[in-house]
Amino acid sequence: MQKTTNSLDISASTLCQLSEIASQDTSWKILLDNLFTFTRKNFIIDNLAIFQSDNSIKRLDVVYAKSFGRGKTGEADVSWGDSIAIQAAQEKKMIYDFPKEINDDDRLSYPFTIAFPFHSNNDLLSVIVFIRFGGPAYSEADINFLKFVSEQVGFILQKKLLLDYSEKIRKQLDMTDLQQNFINTISHELRNPLGFIKGYTTTLLREDTQWDKLTQTDFLRIIERETNHLQELIDNLLDSSRLQSGQMSFDWQIVRLDSLIRDEVSRARINNPNLEFHLDFDAVVPPIHGDPNRLAQVIDNLINNSIKYAPGADIYITIRHTGKTILVDYRDAGPGLSEKYLSQIFERFFRDPDQSIKVHGSGLGLSICQEIIEKHLGEISASCPPGWGLSFSIHLPVDLESSSLNELEAK
Repeated sequence: MQKTTNSLDISASTLCQLSEIASQDTSWKILLDNLFTFTRKNFIIDNLAIFQSDNSIKRLDVVYAKSFGRGKTGEADVSWGDSIAIQAAQEKKMIYDFPKEINDDDRLSYPFTIAFPFHSNNDLLSVIVFIRFGGPAYSEADINFLKFVSEQVGFILQKKLLLDYSEKIRKQLDMTDLQQNFINTISHELRNPLGFIKGYTTTLLREDTQWDKLTQTDFLRIIERETNHLQELIDNLLDSSRLQSGQMSFDWQIVRLDSLIRDEVSRARINNPNLEFHLDFDAVVPPIHGDPNRLAQVIDNLINNSIKYAPGADIYITIRHTGKTILVDYRDAGPGLSEKYLSQIFERFFRDPDQSIKVHGSGLGLSICQEIIEKHLGEISASCPPGWGLSFSIHLPVDLESSSLNELEAK
């Protein structure tokens, strides 16, 4: 027989406390935890789940679920109300489902389930499902109480939605600002070298003046330097675009990171003879599977970053084999970066707004480094340890299984 419950006597004070809990200024998950913990003290609930819709009701995803005392040991196997949630979403009304007969020996197979949909401006935001295993059945007073609880849940989720929208808009505005800054930066970066090239070329071509050999050489060196700035800018723009669109090709092969880094350091010393490097590599550095040109590009970008923002500072590079990964630790002895900007350092177009040194650059180099390392199934992070400048830690996998190699090549 179907079990019944006595009339529920919920005081106005209890309802006020539920409203107060729902209106507290804290995270939505903590609010829900507090709300349901308080509800459970006044009301029998075994399981509850909150489903969120994509507004087309093609799919409902669980965003919150909680299991209480009764039947908790079987929570992985018992009902969470998926089907009734879909029905409530489609019919836009409360749905109550209960078993006609109950076997007391297996009450987890007999859920008394009730679902409340919550809408905002005719759009479905969520469905809240409450479950009792084996009864008692929900009385009219029970349903009214759960309806009130559901309304508090709806307010919490609506607040979450508004905060999510607000954060999304903030990120879009930040990206718009970054893109505008990028346009301004690129315009400036293009105009400067082009101005130099145009000016010195025009000067060399003047027919009313004869320039001595030394002056001509100086002018040509300036033109070459500014042409290199342009080439670097264009290359970074193309690489960033290709990485973002997944169109950059990789030549996967066995790579010795220690040899590759030594080669990049030697190349940097030729162009910057006063630059001091301190290398500390493990005696045996196992090879990895990667693209040597792209990995060299990462090291080259890091070195160029130090040259631009920490001119004259010593550079320290260590390589350690840490089991399943190779750790490359790169750091310079420069001024570093304010901690408040570290989370943005790998974003496209980011440049240190507090930087006092005037440098050429598009703000794309470090985002390119991150993209390349991630294509190698690795990780790169930045920090500013006390007493040091900017530090980068790169983890790259070694001894990859064939499945991981296939994943690399698929990227």
